[in-house]
Amino acid sequence: MTPTPQALLSVSDKTGVVELARGLQSLGFTLLSTGGTARLLAQASIPVTEVGSYTGFPEMLDGRVKTLHPKVHGGILARRDRPEHLQALEQAGIGLIDLVVVNLYPFVQTIANPDCTLDEAIENIDIGGPTMVRAAAKNYQYVGIVTDPLDYGRVLEELRSGGGLTLDTRFHLARKAFSHTAAYDGAIGNYLTALPAEATGSRAARVEGAFPEQLNLSFQKMQDLRYGENPHQRAAFYRDMAVPAGTLSGMRQLQGKELSYNNLADADAAWECVKGFDRPACVIVKHANPCGVALGEDLASAYRGAFACDPTSAFGGIIAFNRPLDETAARALLGQFVEVVLAPSVSAEAASALATKAGIRVLEIPGAGLGNVLDYKRIGGGLLVQGNDGLTLDPTSLRVVTRRRPTPEQVADLLFAWRVAQYVKSNAIVFCGEQRTLGIGAGQMSRVDSARIAGLKAAECGLSLNGSVVASDAFFPFRDGLDTVVKAGAVAVIQPGGSVRDEEVIAAADEQDVAMMLTGVRHFRH
Repeated sequence: MTPTPQALLSVSDKTGVVELARGLQSLGFTLLSTGGTARLLAQASIPVTEVGSYTGFPEMLDGRVKTLHPKVHGGILARRDRPEHLQALEQAGIGLIDLVVVNLYPFVQTIANPDCTLDEAIENIDIGGPTMVRAAAKNYQYVGIVTDPLDYGRVLEELRSGGGLTLDTRFHLARKAFSHTAAYDGAIGNYLTALPAEATGSRAARVEGAFPEQLNLSFQKMQDLRYGENPHQRAAFYRDMAVPAGTLSGMRQLQGKELSYNNLADADAAWECVKGFDRPACVIVKHANPCGVALGEDLASAYRGAFACDPTSAFGGIIAFNRPLDETAARALLGQFVEVVLAPSVSAEAASALATKAGIRVLEIPGAGLGNVLDYKRIGGGLLVQGNDGLTLDPTSLRVVTRRRPTPEQVADLLFAWRVAQYVKSNAIVFCGEQRTLGIGAGQMSRVDSARIAGLKAAECGLSLNGSVVASDAFFPFRDGLDTVVKAGAVAVIQPGGSVRDEEVIAAADEQDVAMMLTGVRHFRH
């Protein structure tokens, strides 16, 4: 630090900056600032020098040029261990800058507006800010760079200790700073390369659903995991830099052991399935597949219905609820071995009940939303990207293609079965009745085998499929799959249709006096 340390503050997000500046002033710092930040500090009666006055060169080009000046960047980039650097600054009348506090124009927030034009996006591309951030981060051995308001308290506390910022802290802040500018530039690249090639006009806007030509992803590591899917695999959990509302990565763990790789993967599958239901719902997942799903008048009845579908598979499962978890439901699930319990929130009484089984991992998932906009799947040397499968069926768009029409109760069960099938690995066959699953067949190479497995699981659990309904995530390529579910007891079927043998399958349904509805869409899940 110089005898009179100097800090430069220029922030778009003004959160906490007045308190930080006041703290720096009390520690003897001289403060430099720009534009709106300088005005805010002056209004708070904090002595501050506007950068234009400091450099002798006022802002120009509507604020596009503010800090791009040797008196700023020389003061940031000079190495204190090189006499020639310090001599050059002295000759030029440039003072050292010891602390840089910068966050950038709100580009991501600007383009989040669906009506954002190219001109508006371009004007929110920061130039001077990233330049100062990178300069300070490069010279971290001598300069502190703060890009996150959450670090203000730590910085002040360390400065008040009397020894200045430690090298470890400056290096930590520099790493965050380079990640900050990388994510910022990545967002700009994603936006621009997703525009149509001919979109050069100032009013140009994105085409809905367009993918960027170069995809830049930024994730923050939340924790190292003990291992991956298997003990010999290394693993870590990363979170999107902008966490979508109501997604697993925004969770808060209330109790329990450290989450494993498989815990997180299964918890995500359970949460994505359960949160789409309107009534109180419970989903039990094992190895990424639902093994029991039910709706109820309350969470406890929904849990009992889900558990009854397959108690054997539910052992060591993941249990998700779509309503605040109450004590009654919490006590109901304590009778089984469970790895993870998820809910939007957990009452104090429910938390107290679950605390009697300290090993259970209990997660709250705050917020509500549709979840991730894009779905990613890694393949060798590349990445598959698709829009999330968030399609909700319009019941009025369904086609009854058989002589027998389903009853209103059967239609409700068919729609329930169809939603569950969306979250079951293909090939998926799901038997349901009275708004709960009765048998689930998942992940088989043959749809007929999935149907047989679903029937066997129901029989093992003492559940009758007589009078049940069934959903198939994709069309029946032959009538044998339909014959299998009807033989098991199904009286109504929902499926996408679209097979070259649709007429044969429909005729088989009429032959067996079974109702069939076609959705026109499928729900593969690989």
